[in-house]
Amino acid sequence: MGFFYVKIYVMKFELFYETTGVCIDTRTITKDCLFICLKGANFNGNEFVDNALELGAKYVITDEIERQKSPSIIYVPNSLEFLQQLARYHRDKFNIPIIGITGSNGKTTTKELIATVLEKKYNTLSTKGNLNNHIGVPLTLLSLNKTHEIAVIEMGANKLSDISELCVITNPTHGIITNIGKAHLEGFGNFEGVLTTKKELYDAVKFNNGILFNNSDDEILNEIIPQEIQHYDYSTQKNSFVKGKLISMSPFIKLKWESEKYQSDEISTTMVGQYNFYNFLAAITIGCFFKIEVELINDAIKNYVPTNNRSQIEKTAHNTLLLDAYNANPSSMKNSIESFSMMTSPNKIIIVGDMFELGKETESEHQKVIEQINQLDIETYFIGENFNSLATKIDSSKLHFFKSKDALITRLKSSSIKDSLILLKASRGIGLETIKEFL
Repeated sequence: MGFFYVKIYVMKFELFYETTGVCIDTRTITKDCLFICLKGANFNGNEFVDNALELGAKYVITDEIERQKSPSIIYVPNSLEFLQQLARYHRDKFNIPIIGITGSNGKTTTKELIATVLEKKYNTLSTKGNLNNHIGVPLTLLSLNKTHEIAVIEMGANKLSDISELCVITNPTHGIITNIGKAHLEGFGNFEGVLTTKKELYDAVKFNNGILFNNSDDEILNEIIPQEIQHYDYSTQKNSFVKGKLISMSPFIKLKWESEKYQSDEISTTMVGQYNFYNFLAAITIGCFFKIEVELINDAIKNYVPTNNRSQIEKTAHNTLLLDAYNANPSSMKNSIESFSMMTSPNKIIIVGDMFELGKETESEHQKVIEQINQLDIETYFIGENFNSLATKIDSSKLHFFKSKDALITRLKSSSIKDSLILLKASRGIGLETIKEFL
């Protein structure tokens, strides 16, 4: 996994250090920044070369040579490639731990938890939100500065080789895969494609003689982790670096954990879902590895509050909502429903929406969700064309199907729900969080 800078870029990389940072959107330009013109399916940043300079950019990088009309406008053959190689050039100036994190589910929450723990002792850089793609990762790395002592870089993927490409930019010294499941199957082709791509993080860390963190309760991860590389396990088993115990979910997680020389008391958190139990253990494990005091680790996980519709508990005038509507794929949907079924509450309702980007597996994966819920005897509202197309294949008075979110809203207006714990889970495109006002 060698990396070679394009020779024509190296001198131009140094222009970055004369600026206040990189910008790719004229709406967020800062004075004396380096503006890089990127292209997309529906936009062309090169059209804003002059505008960027007028707004205060010191230099502009363009890959359309006809726009190079002044010394402040620098031409490169490919602006995106320039951004990515600049990020690697800058990253290589820092001899600090760079923790790469990926996974089919939970990577953003786990990243946030890890960063929250590490910040108790170190000046930590972490990916903002879920800016984890071929543009977001370089932008995160370019915000590294001499005060940072450690970085946590989230890496997303929706097609083959995405993680390998991000690792070339990031050059991680440490790595963690939260899990590997059925996500973005349309781009990967099948589960084997997902597996191969996620494993590329392990390969990159192995190349660097780095260190991995592993959920050893996960059979898939245990099968693919390179045994010849040093790794620290977390699980519910005694022989792990960190052993955890899930005490209860009512609905918030209560847990205990122990390491070689420490046993915690029961810790109450502000998060729900059995899947988040392992996200907590990942953060605890990395905190222990980097020698953060156990009291500080406990304080971090106890006080972390989820945002962005990820495992959030929200109380309305009539109900308690478990809002997990940022994204959904077969693995995360299955985990959310399983965890919800384990929660203690006298009245429970599930509201789920379609999952996207499943390709030829679309019908079968939606059918599996319906069958899973049908076994639970929980009142459920299904939203979307994928679920609705399967309505005639099931006969249950507790399962209700709606073609759209608006159709469900019409139903809720005429027949309101009260005094219930409600799970809301769907792909982001459904916009399920917008029905909160009707619950």
